[in-house]
Amino acid sequence: MKDFLDNLIRFPKFLALISLGVLSSFFAPVVPLLKRPATAIALVVALVGGFMALSFTLRAMLGYDPV
Repeated sequence: MKDFLDNLIRFPKFLALISLGVLSSFFAPVVPLLKRPATAIALVVALVGGFMALSFTLRAMLGYDPV
């Protein structure tokens, strides 16, 4: 039973490490883009625009906005 509990405790640690590794590998190429002002502004505008497009699409699909 102790082995089972030890394995059960290991899985959240494994999940956290895998998640951090994926986030790290995603943000590593983005960090050099943030050092130049032109690309940083373009990246921020693209992120805000993508969020707004997703928000508007979900609102229209779920019927929150009257058309």
